[in-house]
Amino acid sequence: MGKEILSLGLAPSAIDPNLLPQRDTGALENRIADAGALLREAGFEVVPCLIGTDPEDAEAKVRECLAAHPIKVVMIGGGLRLWPEQTPLFERLVNLIIQEVPGVTLCFNTSPETTVDALRRWVS
Repeated sequence: MGKEILSLGLAPSAIDPNLLPQRDTGALENRIADAGALLREAGFEVVPCLIGTDPEDAEAKVRECLAAHPIKVVMIGGGLRLWPEQTPLFERLVNLIIQEVPGVTLCFNTSPETTVDALRRWVS
């Protein structure tokens, strides 16, 4: 499989630490790295696209990632979807992805550890 999967999520440094009680940025970075290793072991080649919460910067970063790779599937992480304060950014990026990648398949995880399962539901 080529690099056709984009993994879109909030950079750990962009997440309000109050939203992650009992976890620090370093722990989340380690969980993301471990999930990347599991993806490679499962045979997925994923292009990571970690963004901040500024809408203009996030959109520019997503456009850059989409332009650099032949993306067919976008896995959108829980940090963008599960916290209500990120809803406007989530909407903006989903609409951007749909406009830029006609026919794209979207999938969603609930944590870094569920990324492989999310992709298996949609990638054969």
